[in-house]
Amino acid sequence: MHFPVKRIAAAAALTVLAGGACAQAWPARTVTIVVPFPAGGTTDVLARAISTKLSAAIGQTVIVDNKPGAGATLGAAQVAKVNDGGHTLLMGAVHHTVATSVYKNLSYSFEKDFAPVTTVAMVPNVLVVNATAPFATVKDLVAAAKAKQESFAYGSNGNGTAQHMIGTQFQLATGAKLLHVPYKGSAPLTTDLLGGQVSMSFDTITPVLPFIKEGKLKPLAVTTAKRSAALPNVPTLQEAGVPNLAIGTWFGLLAPVSTPKPVVTRLNTEIVKIINSPEFRKQMADIGAEPVGNKPEEMARQIREETAKFAELVKAGKVTLE
Repeated sequence: MHFPVKRIAAAAALTVLAGGACAQAWPARTVTIVVPFPAGGTTDVLARAISTKLSAAIGQTVIVDNKPGAGATLGAAQVAKVNDGGHTLLMGAVHHTVATSVYKNLSYSFEKDFAPVTTVAMVPNVLVVNATAPFATVKDLVAAAKAKQESFAYGSNGNGTAQHMIGTQFQLATGAKLLHVPYKGSAPLTTDLLGGQVSMSFDTITPVLPFIKEGKLKPLAVTTAKRSAALPNVPTLQEAGVPNLAIGTWFGLLAPVSTPKPVVTRLNTEIVKIINSPEFRKQMADIGAEPVGNKPEEMARQIREETAKFAELVKAGKVTLE
């Protein structure tokens, strides 16, 4: 069957116009960023930093809605089902690439049911203990754990989160035995860490940095391959004698896969502008975060690669839901 060239050209032009009209019509109402953790954690802090500036850029209200639970999967499941033309977004994180292997009955696919917009920031994790703990180094902590001189429990933001995986890999690398205590987010975890209910955590720098500065928490090492600019005198785990362990936590915005591509493109353009602004970059430096602002396809590749990487780690660590 043959179609006239003019008809094909007209159809193509209509498609382009329709896409442009869609992008221009968005946003038609309030935009919601769903944060799958309680208020006060890094995911929440980054979402709120973006929301205010995005609201000014698009001329519509942008709100943050906290939906914590099940290692960040409850909020993700809610957003995955939405079909509202890009008015509901997810502040996702590396945790979601872990959850794919840990939770066997997820109602969504993180790779297939979301359209990546951009990675907002990379935030180093840090091994911290209470300031009163008798450990000056990671080696001290590991030696005490192996000798069973203490009952060691590490807290995380939930099963299947990056902190859970770091704790798993830390045990595999050091031979230390640690009890995993999952929380719904950084705020309740930090409260218990300060109160002595858990011995240590591998949380992101953002929620613990104020307490480190106040001398209430003691940082022993950062988990990334290089030192953090926010804690330049704190060694990496590798420098501290723990080999082959380099994990950080990225955070980024995603839309449901049903979102029209022109809207995803517009979101990427506006949010990357925000991320690259001097004001936002200073704000990130103050909380220990490293701004990113990449393309949707780059974020999609990152998700694929990390999903595969953590699947192997989950298998090696025999991770189960406590």
